[in-house]
Formats: sequence, structure tokens, C-alpha cells
Amino acid sequence: MVANKRVLIALTSYHGPFYADGNKTGVFLVEALHPFNTYKARGYEVDFVSETGSFGWDAHSLTEDFLNGQDRKDYENKDSEFNKALANLKKPSEVNAADYSIFFASAGHGTLFDYPTAKGLQSIAADIYEQGGVLSAVCHGPAIFDGLNDKKTGKNVLTGKVITGFTDVGEAIMGVDTIMKEKNLLSVEDIAKKYNVKYLAPIGPWDDFSITDGRIVTGVNPASASSVATRSMDAAEK
Repeated sequence: MVANKRVLIALTSYHGPFYADGNKTGVFLVEALHPFNTYKARGYEVDFVSETGSFGWDAHSLTEDFLNGQDRKDYENKDSEFNKALANLKKPSEVNAADYSIFFASAGHGTLFDYPTAKGLQSIAADIYEQGGVLSAVCHGPAIFDGLNDKKTGKNVLTGKVITGFTDVGEAIMGVDTIMKEKNLLSVEDIAKKYNVKYLAPIGPWDDFSITDGRIVTGVNPASASSVATRSMDAAEK
């Protein structure tokens, strides 16, 4: 049974120009909001952390296509549980890994810029994993695993695991594959190849698709954010 029902959701600190239309990337909103609500609904406490203690929203994630209904109400209501939790965003130095049973890496293309070198976030994740906790990530969130080693083996935490994450096909459909190459950003599929781990793709790049392999849980896209959260709790409670 899970030792404590507390989750740490990581946010990217990168908030800058990325898209061809000049818009900024950053945190993809529902990839933080949906997990937050899913964890809270099952009685978990949730804290947010970023490498620098700051963040910004991905501009495209705030459009009506991705943000509507109750999600938009939660976002626009300053007194929502979600916004109250965000107001207490922590830096890694303010986090005690022993307090958490689950680490969840939210996403947005911003993660490709800072997660692979976010030593603070990676150190916390490694500590949570070492103490028997679950590491989970959605969409571009698996970028956190690039350079994240298992303290017990010294090998990358993905070694021998099967993962998923945002597809290269999806990057091409969005028209950002060439931008990523220009900026030397690795896709999730690139990271899987780098560490010689098996990557599974969904039938369609926008399908809700997530995978549990031991204490590593990954999902493909915004539609998969809640299922990753649910899977991570199931894994933690085994």
C-alpha cells in the first residue's frame, strides 16, 4: 500500500518563442490540470514544482480547442484548488522527496528545453524512485528521463522498460519537427532510441494511450494525462 498519498507535479520553466507563428511554448495547461484533478478526486495531496520556481503557459494550450468547459472555469477561477496549488509552486530546494509517493512530469514543448538538464527535478525524481515511488510522465514529459539515473543501478531509469510519449508523427502533423531539429531538441522517440528502450506508439497520435511498466508510467498526449495519473496511483498502491 502507498506510504503517503502525496504527488509532486513537475512543470517546465521554459517559457519562450517556439512555434512558427511566433507563439511561446511552456506548460501545456490540461497536462497539469487534468492530472491535478484526477489525483485530488482520489484523495491525494498535490504540490507543484519547477526547476526555477517559475513557469508560463503554452499559448496554444489556452485556445478553445484545448481549453473549454469546466477546464476553462478551473483555469479562470483564481480561487480554484488548481490555482491555489499553483500559487504555492516550489523550487527543488523546497521539496523533500520523502514526502511523495508519485512524481508526475507534466508537459508542453517547453520540457524539451529544460527537463534534460533540470538537475533539481531529476534529483527529486531519483530519490522518489529509490524509496519505492512511481515516476510518471505525459506527452513530452518523458524528456525528464534523459539523464535521470536509478541510484541503485547507476543506469538510466528507463533501462529495460517500455515507454510511450508524444509521437514523431504528431510532431510532423503539428509542423514543429523541423523547428525541433533546428534547436537540437530530442523527441520522446529520440530519447527512447538514445537509451535503447522500447517505445510503443498509439494507433493514432491523439488517442488516449498510456503504459505502466513497473514503477514507470508514461502517456502520449493531452488526452492521456488523466489515464497516466490513474495508472500512477494504481502502481503506487500495489
